[in-house]
Amino acid sequence: MKISTIQELLDAEVICCEEDLSRHVYSACGSDMMSDVLAYVKDQAVLLTGLVNSQVVRTAEMMDMNCIVFVRSKMPTAEMVELAKESNIVIMATKKRMYEACGILYSNGLVGNRVKSV
Repeated sequence: MKISTIQELLDAEVICCEEDLSRHVYSACGSDMMSDVLAYVKDQAVLLTGLVNSQVVRTAEMMDMNCIVFVRSKMPTAEMVELAKESNIVIMATKKRMYEACGILYSNGLVGNRVKSV
């Protein structure tokens, strides 16, 4: 799914890297716990979160994520925006809650990562 499609579906404001909206993501992860993101995210993904600190951008960078969407009208700090620009990570913000935003993306074909059974 193109990042521009995510922006439209979530009625999100683009905070930085608008020039990269044509890039694709192949899965989504909704979490405020970066340890879960590190454990479960694979492929090019979009991260939906309400956590606002620089570790969110650093985690997205380590996991080769293309996009971060802040839910519940949360806004990144200037430091976070600069980190995202350095890594070409699109940052957006939506008024939607996490549950609703994830549901919208899922119902429009963006899947989550499969977790292997033990």
